[in-house]
Amino acid sequence: QVHLVESGGGLVQAGGSLRLSCAASGRTFQSYAMGWFRQAPGKEREFVAAIIWTGGSTEYADSVKGRFTISRDNAKNTVYLHLNSLKPEDTAVYYCASSPSYRFGSLSLRQYDYWGQGTQVTVSS
Repeated sequence: QVHLVESGGGLVQAGGSLRLSCAASGRTFQSYAMGWFRQAPGKEREFVAAIIWTGGSTEYADSVKGRFTISRDNAKNTVYLHLNSLKPEDTAVYYCASSPSYRFGSLSLRQYDYWGQGTQVTVSS
């Protein structure tokens, strides 16, 4: 089992920045890729970004390209999501997830088998 803990959410004004962290523990060797998703009230959970542990290849949702950056620290088993130029529509609970494999272009939640508890990001206008 892979245990994931997110941190770093909070309240920020539009145009501001935040850095989210996701620390992985347990059977981390089972994790091939990590993803960030978000879920706003009344909406479905949506893909934000993903990164492969080995090599660092990344993928982003169109809505966050150029504003968000995903990175990882393999030594710390931690993945980060840097949120810049935040907009009110970025307000959501942000979740990290672990995948034992990854298919670029799929963006599907079904690729992921372990999830964190989520961290709230609120962007005020």
